[in-house]
Amino acid sequence: MRKVTRLLVAVPAMVMMLGMGAPPSVRSIPLPNDFSPEGIAAGSGSTLYVGSLVDGDIYRTDLRGHHGKVFIDAPAGRTALGMKYDKAHHRLWVAGGPTGHAYVYDTRTGRSIADLSLGTAGASLINDVVITTHAAYFTDSFNPVLYKVPIGYHGWIGRPHKITLSGPAATIVPGGFNLNGIAAPNDHTLIADHSALGTLVTINPRTGSSHSIQVTGGALTPGSPDGILLHGRSLYVVENFAERLVTVKLGHDFRTARITSVVTDADVHGAFRIPTAVAEQDGRLALVNARFDVGLPPPLGTGVPAGTDYNLVVLKR
Repeated sequence: MRKVTRLLVAVPAMVMMLGMGAPPSVRSIPLPNDFSPEGIAAGSGSTLYVGSLVDGDIYRTDLRGHHGKVFIDAPAGRTALGMKYDKAHHRLWVAGGPTGHAYVYDTRTGRSIADLSLGTAGASLINDVVITTHAAYFTDSFNPVLYKVPIGYHGWIGRPHKITLSGPAATIVPGGFNLNGIAAPNDHTLIADHSALGTLVTINPRTGSSHSIQVTGGALTPGSPDGILLHGRSLYVVENFAERLVTVKLGHDFRTARITSVVTDADVHGAFRIPTAVAEQDGRLALVNARFDVGLPPPLGTGVPAGTDYNLVVLKR
């Protein structure tokens, strides 16, 4: 059993309420020591799921930090990055990072439903996932492709296939993380961020063609955009090493966007510790503090000091 850190006391933060012009509260929810979290998904009720880079385990908690525990003890050899909850079928879809795989779990029982082979282990980084009406789409930060997994009647899971990208989404910066977070405003359009370039793109999931989103009102930080979350026309972009949460208002054609607010680490009194992903639950945003500054577990890094503590940061949306 991993040691769990104590729940921190909520502290005030004099920052602009994200897109709403009022100061939010900021509080912390503990995660197990040595967990190495990266991705997060909002489940039913106030449930939050957080995945481990170390062993693919899934930790389940809620917005109050109550009853937190490892809910899914993943089979050996797995890891967990971006995740999404499929409410219609009570499933959690998980990007498997350097394994080249993706995983599907039953959120009622914790049972492993599917182990999907997408890319090549070691040569792929399956980074994030979004669920649409008829499919799940996964990004690969090392290759100019998306992976589509059809979802059929009664949740039937089809055979994965590769979508070759063209346009700006296909740009590969050697040694960097490329296509990363992904969202879907509808079944015909995907939105993703390109970490190395610090840009946003739209992708046609049928053809793989992409276009840049022209952002005004500021700029994203090259090398830092990570997980994203779409809420209506507002796109929340987590910038990991820049330690910022950027709110972007999308235009109706998804070709333009405007930065409407930026929350920095200074705004939240040092609460950000390399955040990587964000989920929305009951009008609050929960961000994962991945602490990449202290290290990454193999094969992504050389390891993390024993006893490293982790947490979620919860902001009022």
